[in-house]
Amino acid sequence: MSRTRSQDSPPAQTRALVIGTSGGIGSALCAALSEDGAEVTGLSRSADGIDFADPASVSARLQALSGPFRTIVVASGMLAPEGARPEKSLAEIDAGRMAEVMATNAIGPAQVLRHVPRLLPREGRSVVGVLTARVGSIGDNRLGGWYSYRASKAAANQIVHTAAIEIARTHPGAIVVALHPGTVATEFTSAYPAHRKVAPAEAARNLLGVLDGLAPEQTGQFFDWAGAPVPW
Repeated sequence: MSRTRSQDSPPAQTRALVIGTSGGIGSALCAALSEDGAEVTGLSRSADGIDFADPASVSARLQALSGPFRTIVVASGMLAPEGARPEKSLAEIDAGRMAEVMATNAIGPAQVLRHVPRLLPREGRSVVGVLTARVGSIGDNRLGGWYSYRASKAAANQIVHTAAIEIARTHPGAIVVALHPGTVATEFTSAYPAHRKVAPAEAARNLLGVLDGLAPEQTGQFFDWAGAPVPW
């Protein structure tokens, strides 16, 4: 599903927040939203000091923001700690490295979602997308391996689903979903040349197209880059 806008169509007069703008997908999301006329606020560890391993930094940066934002996307993530790789077997599991992956991929998005109710409009449609991954699907796991990454993304999916239930009680027009962006050509995936990849700009348009097409009754679900539901 691609997202294009006719030259005759008015720009979307809305505010958007993107977390993780130093990454390839996050920066492409900022660019695409800006092209569509959104006023975009971007946050990253390198530029703004928002570090998922440091809860105080997340709270400080998000508490400093004033809403409402009609679109919020959490695009931060970690495949494995620096110098390590996703585990291929049980024997490779290391508690410290697993905790680091969990902190970035699951606890980090939870810290952001904690602030989301205050940042969303109380009325009207709004969307919150948290980038997870298909490998976090328990039902779709046929290859095994990648214990920390799979577990962290599965945990993130549960956090998103649970947050969607709570947010719907006070924000009936809000849509909170987990998103699988596909394999994107970024530094994140550079160690896996055999995988078919799409450019970050294309991935961003795909993801925004999915978010554009969702309705409030679809909140709390998990979708891939083409808008197809992914099993939990």
